[in-house]
Amino acid sequence: MKSSIDRRSALKLTVAGGALLATPQIMIRGAHAQMSESELEPSGFNRFKLGQFEVTTILDGKRAYENTAETFGIDQPPETVAELLAGEYLPADHWMNSFTPTLVRTGDDLVLFDTGLGEGARQNGLGRLRERLGAAGHTPEDVTIVVITHFHGDHIGGLMEGEAPAFPNARYVAGQVEYDFWTAPERLSGPMESGARNVEAKVKPLADKMAFIGDGDSVVSGITAMAAFGHTPGHMIFMLESDGKQLVLTADTANHYVASLQRPDWHVRFDVDKEAGVATRKKVFDMVAADRLPFIGYHMPPPAIGFVEKVGEGYRFIPETYQLDF
Repeated sequence: MKSSIDRRSALKLTVAGGALLATPQIMIRGAHAQMSESELEPSGFNRFKLGQFEVTTILDGKRAYENTAETFGIDQPPETVAELLAGEYLPADHWMNSFTPTLVRTGDDLVLFDTGLGEGARQNGLGRLRERLGAAGHTPEDVTIVVITHFHGDHIGGLMEGEAPAFPNARYVAGQVEYDFWTAPERLSGPMESGARNVEAKVKPLADKMAFIGDGDSVVSGITAMAAFGHTPGHMIFMLESDGKQLVLTADTANHYVASLQRPDWHVRFDVDKEAGVATRKKVFDMVAADRLPFIGYHMPPPAIGFVEKVGEGYRFIPETYQLDF
């Protein structure tokens, strides 16, 4: 079954087709990234098959930020960042972020990866996972497993609805390293205090229903955790495998389809350990490029699915068009 947007809008085909006809050294241009959220309406979700798995990406919302160089390439001269962005038809003085949880129907389980920003963001047009889960034909009660890739607020914000679990029938999976870091008493003061208190409010109430995993552990058959530390101390990504087909959920390994992928060496403000974030980006996307794997990036342009090609010092982002239809 396809969603109502069916991943086949004329705009997406035009943009992707033009990029793929360009020479390999030319990076994909900015038109794809500037798709407005209205172009994903009315459903805001995107569904496809991966072997026997049914995979659905759900747009929790989009948010504009000012001054890209204050977030990406913070170790670079601002004019260097501006030059890269201008070459991709992107503005240097602001950028658009999107937030995309992923739902995987494995057969017996309905597995949700990350929960978006949650109810506190709805007044600003975000936190739309719950609404769009319904549009995709599911209820919160249908979710049997919730996997949290890491504990930043845009991933754990939707864990609770009011004072109750947002997914009442689910069990939970998170990285042991991540949990230990954020729940350590010393995090409740200093620069990590705000994040730690959010973890106290959103994650700790569910700890008795939570399984803690590490590198190489299985969530269910066909879903394997991979350590991808750096963005946070226990950041995890996941390999999906079904009927010989693979896809990587890269979470926040890369936060921008140009700045993070074309320049993986650049430091990102959101990364807790900047150098580990760089090493992880290269390791993960070297694998994705070498094996020609599709990936879903939490902050990639909607619907957040694509491929990468190794080019120069980084990677060219190739948005998925119809590759996953076959």
